[in-house]
Amino acid sequence: MNKSINKKKIVIIDDEPDIQYTIKEICEYGGWEGIIAKNSKDGYELCKKTNPNLVIVDYHMPDWDGLTTVKKIREFNKVVSILVLTVDERQEIAEKFIAAGASDFALKPIRTPDLISRIKINIMINEMQENYERERKQIFIEKGISKATLDVICNYLSQHEALTIDEITKGVNLAYQTVHRYIQYLIEEGVVEIIPVYGQVGRPKNKYKISTM
Repeated sequence: MNKSINKKKIVIIDDEPDIQYTIKEICEYGGWEGIIAKNSKDGYELCKKTNPNLVIVDYHMPDWDGLTTVKKIREFNKVVSILVLTVDERQEIAEKFIAAGASDFALKPIRTPDLISRIKINIMINEMQENYERERKQIFIEKGISKATLDVICNYLSQHEALTIDEITKGVNLAYQTVHRYIQYLIEEGVVEIIPVYGQVGRPKNKYKISTM
C-alpha cells in the first residue's frame, strides 16, 4: 500500500526558491506532502486540482498578492486552512487577511519549530471544518470567522481561569494576530470578558476569560 495516499497535502505558494525548498523540507520532515507552486495563479489551479488540507501563501508576490490569492481560493474552497507567510506583524494587515478568509499567520524569516506548530494546528482546524461540513453545521459564522478556529480558542479558554492573548497564543499554537481577532469577536458577542490586571507600571495588561453572565 502506498503510504503517501494518506498524507496530508500542503500547497506551498511562494515565488522564492529558497522558501519553497525550506517549506517542502519541513513538510517532508513532518510527514506531509508538500506541493510547490511558483506563483499565485499556478497555486490557485493546484488547489483546485489537489484539494489540499492546507495552503501556505506568501504575502508579497509578483502576480496576485497574498490577499488576492486568499480571496480566490476561498471562493471555491470553504474548508481548507490558509496560512499566510508575512514579515508584516501589523494587526490591521491581519484583519484584512482574516476577513478575506485566511486561517492563520507565520512570520518570516521561517523558524522550523514555529512553522511545524502552525501546520499541525491548521491541519487539525481543516479536519474540524470538514467534519462540520459533513454534519452541515455553520462553517463560517461571519466573514473571516471560522467555527473550527473559534472552537479551538473557546475550548482552551474554558480550561483556564483568565489568560492574556500571549498565553492563549502559546496554548493553541495560533498566531497572535489570529487570536487577537477572535478574542475581539468573542468580546463583541459577549462570550468573553476582559479582566484588567493592575499593579504594574503603565497600562494594565488585560486577561480574558469565558463570561459567566
